[in-house]
Amino acid sequence: MSATTTSSAASTTLTPIPGSAITRFISDGWVTTWRNLMKIIRVPEILLFSLIQPIMFVLLFTYVFGAVINIPGDGYESFLMAGIFAQTVVFGSTYSGAAMAQDLKDGIIDRFRTLPMSGAAVLVGRTNGDLVINSLSMIVMMITGFIVGWRVNSSPLEFLAGVALLLLFAYAFSWVMAFLGMSVKSPEIINNASFLILFPLTFISNAFVPSENLPEPLRIFAEWNPVSSLVQAARELWGNVPPGTVVGDTWMAQNAIATVLIGVVVLLLVFVPLSIRKFATLSR
Repeated sequence: MSATTTSSAASTTLTPIPGSAITRFISDGWVTTWRNLMKIIRVPEILLFSLIQPIMFVLLFTYVFGAVINIPGDGYESFLMAGIFAQTVVFGSTYSGAAMAQDLKDGIIDRFRTLPMSGAAVLVGRTNGDLVINSLSMIVMMITGFIVGWRVNSSPLEFLAGVALLLLFAYAFSWVMAFLGMSVKSPEIINNASFLILFPLTFISNAFVPSENLPEPLRIFAEWNPVSSLVQAARELWGNVPPGTVVGDTWMAQNAIATVLIGVVVLLLVFVPLSIRKFATLSR
């Protein structure tokens, strides 16, 4: 073989195929997503407890607290459901952090490092798995909510927009938890830390009681709480805002939908690059 032919062959081999990096990223992302979905199928307890918890919260708050909390309009059931949805998707997003921490502990990340795959695809697959779990949880909650008396008082398009907004926020928050999961030394730490942070965020909000009913310091916190904006946005899109409700004086409270969309963009712009960089550091 002549030198010219050899040089030509080498040149052909080294020339990158246009779009191959994007194609590889999509392919690797799908493979890791499928891996996480198969894990849910093989360990059904993960999905089982994820679906049971929102049902318990719906029934608990409807029949225990609903008896003592008076909400004008369609009643406490319609007021409650947006809060339950928001709480469930926020807590459901923590699975990304715990799973990443567990993979690090078990050495799964080291195995991924030996494969010719995109490191970012591992994170995409993990957050996509969370999105599937949250979507299934929302379907179960919708069925339970309709049984206990929840009704949507808006158009089908607005209803779907509310569901999409909740899932979009959950997906963005999954990247936050994935980053935290790679920053701790064990899954137990991320579970305890997320509980200490997310429990006050969801309960000191307008999710379960109107924020104007809270004591002054808690009311101020609730009005600036991003979870309150998420709940309020869902209520507005579903037509579940009780008549006469005092929304609050903050810009976040007055523009709940815009606040959530801005928050989603900020979370993705900040934590997607941070998570990818953190994963690359772990894989060195």
